[in-house]
Amino acid sequence: MHTRIAIVLTAAAVALTPGVAQAADPVLEERFDGPQLPAGWEAAEGDWSIVDGRLVGNATSAQIGRISFGPHLERYRVDLRLRFESVVNASRWTAVALDMPAGGAPPWWHAALRSASTAANGVEFAERTAANTWNVTGQAPAPSDAGTGRDVGVSIEVRGNRARWFFEGQEVLTTRSLRRSADGGLGLVVSGAKVSFDDVVVTPLEAESLVLPDDETTVPHVVAHRGYSSVAPENTLAAVAAGGRSGADWVEVDVATNAEGEPYILHDNTVDRTTDGTGALPALSNGYLDGLDAGSWFTPAFTGQPVSRLDPLLEEVLRGTADLLLEVKGPETRAELERIVADVRARGLIGRTLLQSFDVQVLRDVRAIAPDLRLGLLRGTLDADPLAISRELGVVAYNPSWNALAPRAGEIARLNAAGIAVMPYTVDDPGQWPLMRDAGVDAVITNRPGALVGWNARYEQAGSPVPPRAEVLAPAAGARLERGDAFAIAVAVGGARDVAVTLDGEPVEEGAVVRADELELGEHVVAVEAGGETGESRFTVVASPEGLAHLVAGAPPRVDDQLRLQLLREVLDRDWSRVIRLAERNEHELGRPLARTIARDAAALSR
Repeated sequence: MHTRIAIVLTAAAVALTPGVAQAADPVLEERFDGPQLPAGWEAAEGDWSIVDGRLVGNATSAQIGRISFGPHLERYRVDLRLRFESVVNASRWTAVALDMPAGGAPPWWHAALRSASTAANGVEFAERTAANTWNVTGQAPAPSDAGTGRDVGVSIEVRGNRARWFFEGQEVLTTRSLRRSADGGLGLVVSGAKVSFDDVVVTPLEAESLVLPDDETTVPHVVAHRGYSSVAPENTLAAVAAGGRSGADWVEVDVATNAEGEPYILHDNTVDRTTDGTGALPALSNGYLDGLDAGSWFTPAFTGQPVSRLDPLLEEVLRGTADLLLEVKGPETRAELERIVADVRARGLIGRTLLQSFDVQVLRDVRAIAPDLRLGLLRGTLDADPLAISRELGVVAYNPSWNALAPRAGEIARLNAAGIAVMPYTVDDPGQWPLMRDAGVDAVITNRPGALVGWNARYEQAGSPVPPRAEVLAPAAGARLERGDAFAIAVAVGGARDVAVTLDGEPVEEGAVVRADELELGEHVVAVEAGGETGESRFTVVASPEGLAHLVAGAPPRVDDQLRLQLLREVLDRDWSRVIRLAERNEHELGRPLARTIARDAAALSR
């Protein structure tokens, strides 16, 4: 969300702006002084040679010429100069491969540049997939055309799944979509062009500080608490995926170990609250846990969501753009912690993970197991000296309850000055967000990440000439919804920062999914108030035979199959009085809300 680094490349050296942290001297500096390809540079396709002290790659339009080089690095900057010597046409391109296997076989990721670089797709981030297709994740124009016959300075900064593209020192494109391999290095790619390269420098970078810059435009990072737990069942794969899609910078989940030493994603010590099972996690087997339903308690739409093991959760994080805030519940044995850390490392997620815990012994053990894994200390109340305990434990984040921190908000500046971020939990009230921002917190842990992302975006637009507006985009005015239909609330508010959205007068989150199954028949109103402007959209939930059939078919698994089939038969026969009697007589088995909804819909259809 925040950018803190800029790079300017000269022909002989890299000049760094203040605040840029180099972890080490360059690991590779190549000036192509010899007559042969340097050691470790492996050409895979196209013609590659050294000509007049430059590396020259030549490939036809039908080729993707490439050469691989360099070590695997989690965080690095690559700087080089390139020159299009000739092109088949102005749309032909060259690229810096950011994660390429030795030998240049797909898949790989790269940062591409066209000779007509001021085009809308002049620069891009893209993946060459294992199936030899393209997955383009971002495009933008450069400030000037690379053209032919002139040197262009190119810099790419990579930190895990994030990358920043610089054209002659000016940032032109960012991405959070890189999927990194365990051993991929770098490379150069050309297609339909002859391109020469020089002054290739690869420099490792330190882990980026979690402490945000202190300026008026800074907004806190967004942490999706237990995933997007206000719209999906907490700590499930669905909630984690939704958290990433909301635009959150981090997704937070809880991990603990079961009776067989397997790490599972669960907040409570028992499975009783969030599954259809019972029992304490440390006493339960893999087989029992894997058979539980962790979604239907939230809403039937999530029936079948599993209690996730750690491995599938990590795979979901890899598929998304948000980093992982992993809370270890504790206590955990040294062996159990080694298993958790090993799983994170095996997925290449050490650099994208912040491991936190209330249990200081967990943090001490993990520090010994993995010195390169960043740690955070959770606190329900504030320590007498938060900075002292943070330094003692070697954490990079101090994450207390906001209620405990607010009376002593001055501690935030002390911690930040020492390079320690402050990420309080769990704040869903938009009225508190400006107080937290003004106090200088670095992140807000919330069950409402989508709303906070939108709130941040509007704050960053402060001073924008865009006037406030208040329009409900979804649902459409006059929409008629049947059971089984759903929509996500969407509003347009222009430059307004203070926004309130309601459904039938009750506060509701922007982006919240509204299901007709959960509403009464009749008219409903979504309203928005933004910057003194108001808008609304009225829609109607209507009864229909198809909707009734959907309600019956989606009844909880506990409902007897014979009753379900009998109800469906009466719905198909449109015997509404019989449907009403069956629903009323079986209210206990169906559950009162569902039985009443079925009866009321049937009554409406009988009129």
